[in-house]
Amino acid sequence: MFDFVLDPAYRLIDALSHATGAGLAIVLVTLAVRLALLPLSIRVARAQRVRVRLAPQVEKLRKRWQKDPERLMREVNALYAAEGTSQFAGFLPGFAQMPFFMVTYRLFTTVTIAGHPNLLLAQGVLGVPLGEHLGAAVAGAGLFSPPVVVFAVLLALLTVVAVFAARRVEPAAPMRRLQVLLPFWTVLAAAFLPLAAGVYLLVSTAWATAERAVLYPRAA
Repeated sequence: MFDFVLDPAYRLIDALSHATGAGLAIVLVTLAVRLALLPLSIRVARAQRVRVRLAPQVEKLRKRWQKDPERLMREVNALYAAEGTSQFAGFLPGFAQMPFFMVTYRLFTTVTIAGHPNLLLAQGVLGVPLGEHLGAAVAGAGLFSPPVVVFAVLLALLTVVAVFAARRVEPAAPMRRLQVLLPFWTVLAAAFLPLAAGVYLLVSTAWATAERAVLYPRAA
């Protein structure tokens, strides 16, 4: 059903993997995706600065129209629109990269693509197939086997990135507790997803965390 998307992605990663190895090919494709999304991230950073500046006006609107939620929503949306942004602009990068993540996941869980065998499943990182799952590695090779060690290193790196991202959440941020916990979803996800998807998550979240450190220098 999704072969029209999977087949070009498969051919791209397969071609790169012959020159760089499958793991590095995923890293390069992920970096290309994040680079393509950089303009969106810059737009979100601008929207954040606008939100901070408009916060007093938004609070006045809330007090004025607290008994009329529909009118409040219209007034707040109009206020943001006048500044050329939206109160939901911060979700754009996350939504924009979801299709790329889903394609990566399907590439390493689908046995056949466009009618031919998916040879990417046989490629690996440090001898661990990119389609392998942590649970299967533990069941098949044992808790202290090399494949499990590779997954452990991946999870450890994701944890480091998540800790760094959590520390950058401002003390006065709305729903701060949730924002602090949110970066750790990647660690949980990688424990159940194929190794390839975990590599994608590691590179993408590391980029996003570094990007935020540059675009929001006062958030530390």
